[in-house]
Amino acid sequence: MNTNTNTVNMNTNTTTNIRIDSTELLGKKVLVTGGTKGIGEAIATRLRQAGATVMTTARSIPENLQSPDLFIGTDLSTPDGVNKLVQQVFARFGSVDILINNVGGSSAPSGGALALTDGDWQQAVNDNLFAAVRLDRAFLPRMLEQKSGVIIHISSIQSRLPLYDATLAYAAAKAALATYSKGLSNEVAPLGVRVNAVAPGFIETKAAERLIQRLAQQAGTDLDAERQGLMDSLGGIPMGRPGRPEEVAELVVFLVSDRASYITGTEYVIDGGTIPTV
Repeated sequence: MNTNTNTVNMNTNTTTNIRIDSTELLGKKVLVTGGTKGIGEAIATRLRQAGATVMTTARSIPENLQSPDLFIGTDLSTPDGVNKLVQQVFARFGSVDILINNVGGSSAPSGGALALTDGDWQQAVNDNLFAAVRLDRAFLPRMLEQKSGVIIHISSIQSRLPLYDATLAYAAAKAALATYSKGLSNEVAPLGVRVNAVAPGFIETKAAERLIQRLAQQAGTDLDAERQGLMDSLGGIPMGRPGRPEEVAELVVFLVSDRASYITGTEYVIDGGTIPTV
């Protein structure tokens, strides 16, 4: 491994020094969808630290955008939005070496399965499955042509541990994404392209922090109590805390690197031990 490294202190309960090889992904062109906040932002930042040229996309332009020439604003839940992104990526950069399908989420109402309309289900599938399928279909031909490439699908532990109140459609779409990811990996592995999935558990992004603050204000409790309440709703987290976006990013960067050259067709759970089964 190249010895040109930087030391970065990760923001965890215990200080951890991680040696970053700033040339590990030098020359690699990467696209991170949903790459301007939360887990996506952390992944994009960590990839840049490893030397990659990282393009990001989101529905709207963030206020603190550092590299406007490496950002494309579009809605990936629609075929037109995907086509816009693909055309601009090809026009500006050619294809990509690494594709991180991170965009997703849930906008469905609470109230259980009967509260979900056809529209809620379709939106969940569009956001969490079709966006990845369409982008893979667009960028895979070039990867297959060059006989190399890596695709990462950001799934969720809800594919195995679904919550029924408001995110059942999201959980089902993520389960479909995991199945699709495995099938795709079997098809393209002999042709030099690796495909893996990463399934985060409760990760305390800034959005999650805002949710905790809002719940605490509504209930008249403190942040620790509401954070614990969210962990309890998942059945508890053996490590005793939520994860952090940087921890997910570290796993993703390992999986796209040559250090993981024999790893494909696998879903990596990063949840602090939340899922209680083998």
